Amino acid sequence: VMGVPSHGFRSVLETMRGGIAPDTPIISLAKGVERESLMRMTEVTADVLPDHDPDRIGVLTGPNLAKEIVAGQPAATVIAMKDKTAAEALQQVFMSRRFRVYTNDDVIGSEAAGALKNVMAIAAGMAHGLGFGDNTMAMLITRALAELTRLGMAMGGRALTFAGLAGMGDLIATCMSSQSRNHTVGYGLGKGKTLDQIISEMNQVAEGVKSTPGILALADRHGIEMPIAVQVARVLYEGASPSEAVANLMDREAKPELHGIA
Repeated sequence: VMGVPSHGFRSVLETMRGGIAPDTPIISLAKGVERESLMRMTEVTADVLPDHDPDRIGVLTGPNLAKEIVAGQPAATVIAMKDKTAAEALQQVFMSRRFRVYTNDDVIGSEAAGALKNVMAIAAGMAHGLGFGDNTMAMLITRALAELTRLGMAMGGRALTFAGLAGMGDLIATCMSSQSRNHTVGYGLGKGKTLDQIISEMNQVAEGVKSTPGILALADRHGIEMPIAVQVARVLYEGASPSEAVANLMDREAKPELHGIA
């Protein structure tokens, strides 16, 4: 189980190269993309371990805020892996009366959803910090789902994956909870703090801060429009204010909503 942030994933895995049998199932918990290569973590794993069985490289993802899991509150997750036998074996390893585990063979969609939603959680935190209410949050989460579904499908994921625990489930938890590190970053920005101030006050990693440029580069590669992610990047890196980002989103050209992902 690779419980390592995306920016340190490759270097940590390289230290273990030669010590992992080629048929050992490897599960990533990281929700990000490698900034330089734009690879997902399962792709990084296959790159570092070229002789490893690629069907036994997967991801565990879903609405899994750590403190609630530790407290034993009911929760569910997805193990996405191509090898059905390995996925079902791992399902039994992690399953408990308080932690329900589902399997999915859509590794790309499940992993992409987890990486893409972090950027959206920063946007949700900014909306919360600005004092906006439930209508705004519902709008933001719905449109965020449209963005990550568009890009995730372009990357090779299946649409239904984004409506499940790895997509909508994780997006809701991350966007709505103050326990979310990415939400915390956005909330601080909405309250007028600088990114440097927020990061200095945190003792955890907010994947969305580091992965936003990579997400936008992927969107550009696939020709996918991601207006929310663009505005998050402008606030994080270009000095735009959260209020300005909201105005830019609301002033966009009117268009129809086509199948929820337009």
